[in-house]
Amino acid sequence: MSIIKARPAGKTVRQPLDVNSRKASARRRPAWWDRRMRACRAAAEAGMSTAEYAVGTIAACGFAAVLYKIVTSGPVRSALTAVIEKALHASF
Repeated sequence: MSIIKARPAGKTVRQPLDVNSRKASARRRPAWWDRRMRACRAAAEAGMSTAEYAVGTIAACGFAAVLYKIVTSGPVRSALTAVIEKALHASF
């Protein structure tokens, strides 16, 4: 293949086409392909974040259950009751 270029003096000269530049442009991906791949990657990570939220929720529920058991135990309950009664009977 060749490409015709016009010279300033009006003469035309056939020059060989640079094959390497065509290969480089042929290897480039179209813009729509990049957009599609980004969308697929984003969709693939959506389930992963949902699983992380589920694990975090279960851990929070377990921590709340432990705190509930501690707060409702005898010594802690009597200490909290004493603090609340003292605060209610305080003179301002």
